[in-house]
Amino acid sequence: MNDNISGWNDWSSAFADWTDISISELHGLMTGIMTVCHAPDMAGWQALFSELSLSEPDESALTLLTEEAEDTSFQLKDKDDAYAYTPLVPDDEHDLYERVLALKNWSSGFMTGFGMTSSTLSSEENEMLADLSKIASIRINPDDEFDGGEEAYLHLYEFARMIPVSLATRQRKHVKELPLIAGLPLDAKTATEVAQEREQMREQERVNKPIPPVVDAMNSHRPS
Repeated sequence: MNDNISGWNDWSSAFADWTDISISELHGLMTGIMTVCHAPDMAGWQALFSELSLSEPDESALTLLTEEAEDTSFQLKDKDDAYAYTPLVPDDEHDLYERVLALKNWSSGFMTGFGMTSSTLSSEENEMLADLSKIASIRINPDDEFDGGEEAYLHLYEFARMIPVSLATRQRKHVKELPLIAGLPLDAKTATEVAQEREQMREQERVNKPIPPVVDAMNSHRPS
């Protein structure tokens, strides 16, 4: 699958100015959540970004994420379509190092996203996630030769690709039910916004504070 079909180019362009985490890690994070949850709207993603201490992407990037999450959620809920799911990684025209790094980041993001759902796991599922965590912990430098080469990468990619397919069999819940944001309204203001509002109120109070009459002020310094 090339970069245009996979969406790699679209994501790279949309998130070009957002560098908190890589697009592969963000895609993995989104997938981990969509494995268990209904797709949230933009306000839901804004709440998640806030709780994860990530800066909010611009509107076009957030729109892309919201639409991709909805597509992924529907795809994973369909037993037939689920098998066509693909992690967001660059195509084989990119260096092997870049593809391995993207798969590593996707795996790390998925572990984080799925972990946020606090789902109960069977022993087999625990084993799958333990193996995925090994992919997430791969250490490789640009000058290193990846052990096993292309064949090993394709094996790891296929294994990672099937993880969300295997786990997406649960009863879906809403993002607002996740322990991370439970009890926090999806339209709740961030701590920064609350602090800014308080400062604005204090400033407004200083501006509106009544000025004592000139005569009274003068008399207050002239005791009778």
